[in-house]
Amino acid sequence: MNRPRAVMAWSSGKDSAWAYHTAQQAGEYEITALLTTVTADHDRVSMHGVRTSLLAAQAAAVGLPLVRVDIPADCTDDMYAERMEAAHADLRGDGVRHVIFGDLYLEGIRDYRTERLARAGMAPVFPLWRREPRHLATEMIDGGLRAILTCVDPRAIDASFAGRAFDAGLLADLPAGCDPCGENGEFHTVVTAGPMFSGPIPVRSGAVVERDGFFFADVMGVGD
Repeated sequence: MNRPRAVMAWSSGKDSAWAYHTAQQAGEYEITALLTTVTADHDRVSMHGVRTSLLAAQAAAVGLPLVRVDIPADCTDDMYAERMEAAHADLRGDGVRHVIFGDLYLEGIRDYRTERLARAGMAPVFPLWRREPRHLATEMIDGGLRAILTCVDPRAIDASFAGRAFDAGLLADLPAGCDPCGENGEFHTVVTAGPMFSGPIPVRSGAVVERDGFFFADVMGVGD
């Protein structure tokens, strides 16, 4: 029996990577590609600030093609919706009926994704939904996932967290009220190793810069 085809909404970070791993283990869907939004002006993954060269290395380590949705830095909500709808239409034409997300508990985001995908005759899948964040974060770390904080919101945690490894030490140092998985936007990550990869991706850390009120750590592949 053929499994329904799906793509993974791939942010380059830990939640999407672990959701992919969880869905792969369950085996319910044939996952055919990684779908990523890229801010074309900066040639980086939107919000995470990850270089597209590192994004490509992730896709190679997963072993799936990458579907990019390019948006401008000043992208409006309507423009974002139009470009995602076009991407969904193309994917549906290839037989894809589901998009897998790494969301944990934000109902508004879940409702938005469900409504938008319904317009394309598709449906979302949430493998991590309602998982307790601290238990989930510990499961990721214990399961071999390695990630680095690439974007920090200084209104939630100190800017010094940018560039730190996502590990047990970081979880212990997060301030009270900060979601251990950064679900409320406190921080974003880039995954460099884990059971979803064929092998670890060698990286080196660059400068930390402030842009648009956020602090971004520049994580690069060793050849960049």
